[in-house]
Amino acid sequence: MKADVQQYLVVTGSYWGFTLTDGALRMLVLLYFHGLGYSPLEVAMLFLLYEFFGVVTNLLGGWMAARLGLNVTLQVGLLLQVIALAMLLVDAAMLSVAYVMAAQALSGIAKDLNKMSAKSSIKLLVPGEAQAKLYHWVALLTGSKNTLKGIGFFVGALLLAALGFRGAIGVLAGALVVVFLASTFLLKRDMGKAHFKPKFTDVFSKSVAVNRLSLARFFLFGARDVWFVVALPVFLQSQLQWSHTQVGSLLAAWIIGYGVVQTLAPKLTGRRAQLSAGKAAAGWGAVLSLIPVVIAVLLYCDVEAAHCVVAGLLLFGAVFAVNSALHSYLIVSYAREQGVSLDVGFYYMANAGGRLIGTLLSGLVYQTAGFEACLLVSAVFVVTSCVVVSKLPQIKMASC
Repeated sequence: MKADVQQYLVVTGSYWGFTLTDGALRMLVLLYFHGLGYSPLEVAMLFLLYEFFGVVTNLLGGWMAARLGLNVTLQVGLLLQVIALAMLLVDAAMLSVAYVMAAQALSGIAKDLNKMSAKSSIKLLVPGEAQAKLYHWVALLTGSKNTLKGIGFFVGALLLAALGFRGAIGVLAGALVVVFLASTFLLKRDMGKAHFKPKFTDVFSKSVAVNRLSLARFFLFGARDVWFVVALPVFLQSQLQWSHTQVGSLLAAWIIGYGVVQTLAPKLTGRRAQLSAGKAAAGWGAVLSLIPVVIAVLLYCDVEAAHCVVAGLLLFGAVFAVNSALHSYLIVSYAREQGVSLDVGFYYMANAGGRLIGTLLSGLVYQTAGFEACLLVSAVFVVTSCVVVSKLPQIKMASC
């Protein structure tokens, strides 16, 4: 058990290091290019390949991990992120939309290899009957990751203000090289390698539970990103006249708080132990769907925009965190032990697909219909996710 805990800490540490640089990079790209005069839709386009290749990577990455081992896919993810950062160190004149999209595509591959590897490894380190511990470890990994991502948002905005775009990218690349070298020496070589050689067709899940949960995840994360990724920071800058540092600080605080709530999710939902996990997720989702509608109504009624957006954002983050933690626990619980990365990879493919659609709609809907329209689309997506997740097979949530 001591060795399992040690491996969990190595995986978590690597995931933390990656997430910190990934959050900082996203904020750097968003603020830098919006500052250059790019429209909301053009800014969204910079992230499209990032999300698109997340879909592809999760589908293929799970298959690769089952054949080669989770340690390989995690380390490849770290290395690709270093390369993606290095690509952005070129002269500013070379940073065209197409070039930055290519660098972001590589970063998207890196992110989802890293995420899939980290989440899959927990299934192998916790005994199948220890559902309470599994839920706790998944929530801890996911919550701490998001806390670090929030800190990354703040670090990205701060580094941009202090060092400029190239200086900030150089610092992030150097830090991630250290993480890559540490993981190379500390991770077990055969972690997650399946005893059988999975065929390529095995990447498509045959589990009704995994397929249904994946569809619910698609709409859940589309609901978040349709107003959070592009529309919110552009709204804060263009409509409320916030500075780079103010925007970065708010989004950082949101992600940090979101991560903290995720780590507490087992305690928040533990009292619902008699309910099926699907019904618990649907219940929290129903609450979540009301929040963007309320924000949109308040904005329509000319309530002070800064107050209702910030308060609504924080409340949305807290409830969304519980939803996300429940979903993350469920996929690890439903996933088969042999070839766990196949099911987890398929699930996070749907997650990336939701982010892709959400990112595109965030720029498109904001530019054509405004911020309130993004909020209403978010509510529709959440309701759809609730309907799907309520039909999941019965699993009693472990009381933590």
